[in-house]
Amino acid sequence: MTAIEPKRPWLSSYGDIPPSLEYPGMSIYEAVMRTVREHPEAVAFDFLGATATYHELGEMIDRCAEGLAELGLGPGDRLTISMPTSPQGIVPFYAAAKLGAVSSLIHPLSTTQEIEQYLDIGESRIALTLDVFYERFATARPREPLEAIVLTSVSDPLPAHGRLAYWLTRGRKVPRVPRDDRVRWWSDLTSGGRGDAAAAALDPQSLATILYSGGTTGAPKGIMLSHRNVECSGLQIATWVQLDQSDTVLAALPIFHGFGLVALVHAGFLCGSRVVMVPVFSPGHVAKVMRTKRPTMMAGVPTLYDALGRDPSLRRTDLTCLRAAFCGADTLTTPVRERFERLVADRGGRVQLLEGYGLTEAVTAVMATPLHVKREGSIGLPFPDTLAKICEVGTTREVAPGEDGELCVSGPSVMLGYLNNPEATDDTLRTHEDGRVWLHTADLAKMDADGFFFFLGRLKRMIKSSGFNVYPSQVEAVLAEHPGVAAACVVGVPDEAQGERVKAFVVPKPSHSGDPRLADELIAHCRERLIKWSCPREIELRDELPLTRVGKVDFTKLIREEVARVSSDPPG
Repeated sequence: MTAIEPKRPWLSSYGDIPPSLEYPGMSIYEAVMRTVREHPEAVAFDFLGATATYHELGEMIDRCAEGLAELGLGPGDRLTISMPTSPQGIVPFYAAAKLGAVSSLIHPLSTTQEIEQYLDIGESRIALTLDVFYERFATARPREPLEAIVLTSVSDPLPAHGRLAYWLTRGRKVPRVPRDDRVRWWSDLTSGGRGDAAAAALDPQSLATILYSGGTTGAPKGIMLSHRNVECSGLQIATWVQLDQSDTVLAALPIFHGFGLVALVHAGFLCGSRVVMVPVFSPGHVAKVMRTKRPTMMAGVPTLYDALGRDPSLRRTDLTCLRAAFCGADTLTTPVRERFERLVADRGGRVQLLEGYGLTEAVTAVMATPLHVKREGSIGLPFPDTLAKICEVGTTREVAPGEDGELCVSGPSVMLGYLNNPEATDDTLRTHEDGRVWLHTADLAKMDADGFFFFLGRLKRMIKSSGFNVYPSQVEAVLAEHPGVAAACVVGVPDEAQGERVKAFVVPKPSHSGDPRLADELIAHCRERLIKWSCPREIELRDELPLTRVGKVDFTKLIREEVARVSSDPPG
């Protein structure tokens, strides 16, 4: 089938951005090593004050690859990385790629039950995590037992005085790791050898990494991304924001998500930029990094910008260093945007907070607002070589500009598919009449006549809180485990800072009816079993839940009630 020439009305607003790029056609390891050769003495990363040049980064990656090879990691094998944004999370990502292995990145705060799920889906035999989380991995019981658990401390990349300071303040609180034949230590893994493990010959279309998403059932799905997917996405983003070796990128987002891993770290490494890694987000720490490291480019979720906009220390900080700031992963409210822009302007900057849109099924961002233009409320224009259109929901028929429908995208960053889930893959990746494979995002949007896109909402029931996916059925299942719960329904409630916060409506069992402690007990119950952003921030006890005509819980009615209530509340 011959592909039909696509309509791309957005190109007229591209300015100097090229409509198509040349992609190198190499592995992600080779791409970073090319930067190592071109900019050996430039600073690659800054982590809690410890820095490394690109030459040193290349040596770290090669030594890590040799250590992983000695553990038996080879072509096609899977390495689970459960780390915050740090050198010990990034280095093995590239080291595994050198060996032809596949990295499976998960949240470092995952519970033991979640770890078991991820290990089963990713089929990992080796895992790498912080020493403080050893117990969660040690007690996990996946179908195939772990053969090795590589442990590292946050302080490992720091100089001697930094490691001592960490031990005096936090390190002493880390539980001692008992004798376990599976344990290997990062310091031993990366200190020996010459780093001469052979690089595997790889097809750029081969699997590079597995990131995770989920469906309305709450079951995680492994998203298969190729070397080409990651490479194209990183180059598109770098081109869009005009990154080069003079830039300092603030990487304050987690690396288990494509936004933090590729849009910030990998894109920066492709250009020889300095990447400032922030392992744990706190407004005070990020504000300090902005004062001391003076980043030129940053990206984040609305929660980050809301916190920075309120931070008093930044009101005394020169912010003229910033030349680009992007927001994605969630809806950016006008108060949050205006507060941050006002802060920057008051401190001498001229940056506007620009929006973008992406999803892990296409690595990360697939469109954003150009630096030179802005359209109120828009999530921007598709990246070079990326096509986007609005289709009538449930079909492949494209609708006219201005009409609502499902956002579909096609391009080199679109995933290979869902791991061992052909049904979900076929439902999401569909070949349209033009002969191209299109990713159906399950998001509602519209496009204006100039090619600017506008996000309207999600087709499915997923909640987006602080930039993270929350699946109501998963939370409801945990609530249902409590002996005091007869029925529960979880919805997303509009929130200025988080976009949405999680709220649960619960009908107590007669044995717990009228118990004033129940709501607090249920929140504590969830915190023991779920990652914190999935935990309800509020629980409302009711005598009954609204039902649809067919007897299902009418969650849409609860959402409408909450939206109406929030809209009628006076601003606080």
